[in-house]
Amino acid sequence: MSPPVRLSLPPSLYADTAVEPTPTPPLTADKSVPVAIIGGGFTGLSTALHLAEQGVFATVLEAQEPGWGASGNNGGQTNPGLKHDPNQIEADFGADLGRRMIDFSYGTTNFTHDLIRRYQIPCEARQNGTLRAAYNEASAAAIATTAKQCIARGMPVKLLDAAEIREMTGSDRYLCAMLDARGGDLHPLSYARGLARAAIGAGAAVYSETPARRLTRDGGRWRIETPRAVVHADKVLLATNGFTDDLWPALRRSIVPVFSSIACTTPLSDAVARSIMPGRPVLYESGHITVYYRIDQRNRLLMGGRGPMRWISKPADVAYLMGYAERLWPQLKGVSWTHGWNSRLAITADHYPHVHQPAENLLISLGCNGRGVALSTAMGAQLARRLIDGNCEIDMPVTGIKPIPLHAFWRVGVTAAVLTGRVRDRLGV
Repeated sequence: MSPPVRLSLPPSLYADTAVEPTPTPPLTADKSVPVAIIGGGFTGLSTALHLAEQGVFATVLEAQEPGWGASGNNGGQTNPGLKHDPNQIEADFGADLGRRMIDFSYGTTNFTHDLIRRYQIPCEARQNGTLRAAYNEASAAAIATTAKQCIARGMPVKLLDAAEIREMTGSDRYLCAMLDARGGDLHPLSYARGLARAAIGAGAAVYSETPARRLTRDGGRWRIETPRAVVHADKVLLATNGFTDDLWPALRRSIVPVFSSIACTTPLSDAVARSIMPGRPVLYESGHITVYYRIDQRNRLLMGGRGPMRWISKPADVAYLMGYAERLWPQLKGVSWTHGWNSRLAITADHYPHVHQPAENLLISLGCNGRGVALSTAMGAQLARRLIDGNCEIDMPVTGIKPIPLHAFWRVGVTAAVLTGRVRDRLGV
């Protein structure tokens, strides 16, 4: 079997500024393990950590290095909740599971920041709140509805009017916003490396440059073939998200792997940074095509959104994000942009996270739909429980794999959806 091709980290700000990684060499000898986890992003690493806390020592097999994919290359926002409003979640899944999904998903940010404090993970974590902002009437009405439903459930959210959101962002672009005090931000690659360090310290094993090439049953156990060794496992978790391949039948066709792009500035002066986001919350816009941004602890502005459906390597590849930033804050004209990068995340057709159990002692989790930092971290504890007790209830539905029709045309479909969404957002429909 040929050795894997080692790929450099995307050319991001995070790659240049992250904490040093803990050594995670390739797997070179056959192993027999209780649990094998395929994928070394937040989901896989968090699950390994939570298993180790309960005395079950998992082995993580990562194709590149921990945090190489979207986990280490996202917007760095820890945002509460799911894509859908609480009332819709209860309508879709019933009062009991729906309520548990709401409580779980809106609690993921507190869970994540508590975990960071407990393990003293150095990742520039802050919990200064999340703003979900609207710049047209349709989005404003949707945000008002969300806020009303959250407030009715006792959540620490507030609906801000145009004047209040202008004060918090320094821009007159927005009609209103919902502020959720539980949101925040962090350095995602440092966080991924910190999770790997914590999991290894607790007893887990993490191997880089060890892609799973084949997954089959071998008697009553699972056999995982990697380039240099074979792993036999009692139980397996697939946590490959936007980099899901054909390791398990039809799984790749159940998600759409969408690229999300980020550009960042050189450190801004204190005066300019204060004029943009003085309280340092994070923000994502409510619309058909989401733009999200934050100012990090070194006064850099990070602007993210949909970009080309291919790998990028420089700010000019997402010039529209730089132009939009200047539209929001004219004082940014002339500011240098130092990095532009992207990675692939997984979108599901129903915009819910998907958990599957298609065979005995095989669990799959993917599809965070852009809320992966906190959601996948908290899912680690849920998945660990399910791996220990294969019949226990978790706070997400366990469903069958449903391939998306015409999946082969996903690039065309996503490009068309982005263009249509931008037009609809401009028209306010």
